[in-house]
Amino acid sequence: MTASIPQLPLRDELFLLGHNDDTGQPHIHRQALALGMAGAVLTDLFLAGRITLDDPDDGTRPAADRRIRLRLDRPVGDLVADAAIASVRANPAPTLRGWLTWFAEDLYERTRAGLHAGGILHRTSRRRLGGLARTDVYLATDTKWAVVARSRLRYLAAGREPPDNHSAALAGLVAVLGLATHLYLDDTNAVAAQLRAIAEQHYRPVRDITAAVDAAVGDLATAAYR
Repeated sequence: MTASIPQLPLRDELFLLGHNDDTGQPHIHRQALALGMAGAVLTDLFLAGRITLDDPDDGTRPAADRRIRLRLDRPVGDLVADAAIASVRANPAPTLRGWLTWFAEDLYERTRAGLHAGGILHRTSRRRLGGLARTDVYLATDTKWAVVARSRLRYLAAGREPPDNHSAALAGLVAVLGLATHLYLDDTNAVAAQLRAIAEQHYRPVRDITAAVDAAVGDLATAAYR
């Protein structure tokens, strides 16, 4: 059923899973979602063989402090991913923590604009405050995109199919962002734990990127209470 549906980049799937299908409202804070999408961009680049992370000899360096290095300085044909490659080329060996925070700054808007330009999202206006104010809302033109990604994670959580690299990475990001509750499964805590366990089977750099996202989201939450 899903074979004819192209697989979207991780950041696009995370964007769609991070929003209510009916209202277009984000399930979590936009900055937190953007940090997750920045991690998704890096993960896609690692899986495409474009970047790697340094490998500290003592193994004690926190994941967020590992440094990003170009492995193959060649574009992938995606504007956002190629911008990420260019950023590492211009500022060699940034830390995961620093890069995620910097690259996430306008990533929400860039990802939304790309999905809109690609016809996956459409913009509509809604009135609020008794019709006095109007706001733009972006909704999926077809819910199949989120449904396919959500179903894939459900199958993984239920053990109905083995995880591929893309889905395992998505599982980890969904778990650390607290989006498992929006997969519409009964036991959210068990599902989140299962998604984390699946993600833990991934390559170490992917696990470290996910851990760095988790730390960056934690930093964001801490800053909000200062």
